[in-house]
Amino acid sequence: MLSLQVYKILHLAALFLAFATLGGLALTVANGATKETSRVRRMIGVAHGVAMFLVLLGGFGLLARLGLTSGFPLWVWAKIAIWVLVAGLLALPYRKPELAKPLFWLLPVIGGVAAWFAIYKPM
Repeated sequence: MLSLQVYKILHLAALFLAFATLGGLALTVANGATKETSRVRRMIGVAHGVAMFLVLLGGFGLLARLGLTSGFPLWVWAKIAIWVLVAGLLALPYRKPELAKPLFWLLPVIGGVAAWFAIYKPM
């Protein structure tokens, strides 16, 4: 089993990759790319998928190291809900291009909320 610090680094590095892919996608679509014209669509999709898997792996590794293996508190469920949201955001810019720019500005807010739950564990 890996150490707590390794799981934290894995979790954070994967989060950085996930948010970089979503930010890149949002800016690409905001500049006029579509599913058919985007030359980086496959790379963004693969990177986002790998990132989301590693976020989940690191997150559950952290929970195991913290001794939270059953009966998750509400802050863990909130983080899982944010994970589902971030995973699903990959489809948004191509389906609703007018939301690409707002998504770009919303990403740090989503990340901040997730960090708040992780740091303060309010529930």
